[in-house]
Order: sequence, then structure tokens, then C-alpha cells
Amino acid sequence: MIKLFLFDIEGTTTDINFVHKVLFPYSNKHLESFILQHQTHPGVMKALESVKETVYEEDKKQIGLYDVISTLKNWILIDRKHGALKEIQGLIWHEGYSKNEFEGHIYDDVKPFFEKIKSLHGKIAIYSSGSVQAQKLIFGHSCVGDLKAFISYYFDTKVGGKREKKSYETIAGEVGLKPQEIQFFSDIPEELEAAEASGMKVTHILRDGTQPSRFPSARHFGEVF
Repeated sequence: MIKLFLFDIEGTTTDINFVHKVLFPYSNKHLESFILQHQTHPGVMKALESVKETVYEEDKKQIGLYDVISTLKNWILIDRKHGALKEIQGLIWHEGYSKNEFEGHIYDDVKPFFEKIKSLHGKIAIYSSGSVQAQKLIFGHSCVGDLKAFISYYFDTKVGGKREKKSYETIAGEVGLKPQEIQFFSDIPEELEAAEASGMKVTHILRDGTQPSRFPSARHFGEVF
């Protein structure tokens, strides 16, 4: 019996264009001014030091503040999954959501599916490469209202990469369930493969432009059950 329903975000609950055409450009546009204005914020300070450490480890270069900003902007362009970038992006997006400059995109079949899961006493979790903070912002400031009350758990890449079997085993352990009691939804076959290898049930969500795979699939959450 499935007790937990685990969701990817980009391409699954949320149009990938929202992330790449709204959130990423917004963080790129505001990154320099945000960092210059918040250099003493503990989260920003920690993130800046992390960027410096990564650049030194990889390139053996010691860099200053403006080089850090340039590095972060480049990481946005190449969509690097680095914790420091995710931390600062989350803080910038928080300001954007708070100013009502945009709302988190959620496909129209998601909220009814969340409601159905809750009516059946199931639990909902999110697993995304975006930070937990960014996940909460998307669902908390969504175009269909605040959905956070539906969600019991959030996971980001602190538990491991999304294409690694061990990450899904870690998630199962953290929620106190067997992998067989969890169903994972994603648009990425490599993620589904890793989750399936851990023992989870998987469903390939086929949004517009998503190519089918060998995995059980649905074009709409209303088709799942």
C-alpha cells in the first residue's frame, strides 16, 4: 500500500519554463544588488565563502566579491546545482514573491490530486534539486493558492543527487517508510530509474514535450487513480 506520494517539481508539478524563464532570469537580474545589500546576512556570508572555496578547489584561484558574483551568474546560466547558488537564489526569490512580482506556477491537475491524496489519508512529499526554501516558496505563493498545508516533507539534494538510488533510500529512511510504500512522480526517466532501483513505485509524468519511456506513465494526475 502506498503511504507517501513523492513529487518532483520541474516538468512534473510545475512548468519548467516558469523556472527557466521567470525564476532564473529574476535571480540573475537581482543577484548583484541583492548581494551588495545583504553581505552581512548570515546565509549570504556562508554562501559567498562556499563559492570562494569551490573556486579555489577547482581552479586554485582566490577570488573577491565581484568575482564571486560573476561566478554565481555563470552558474545560473549553466544551471549548476550548487548549494551556495541555491541558497542565494532562494533569498532573492523570497523577495520577489513577497513583492508579488510573480506567482509559483502549478499545473491545474496538481491541487485536485493533492486533495484526493489527503482524502485517502496519504502523505505528500517534494524532492527537487531546488532548495527546500525555494520549494516552499513555489507552493506557498502558487497561482492556485498556498499549498503548503498539503505537504508533509521537503527534500533537496542534501539527501543526494536525484539520479542516485541511495538518495531515495535516504528519503524512505527519513520518513520512516519502506521504499515500497512510496510512489515517485517525475518527468525524468533517469530519476525514475534510481527511485525504482530503491524499491519505490514510479510514474512518468508526460507533460507537453516529454518523451515516453519504459515506465508507467500519465499525462494528467487524474489518470493515476
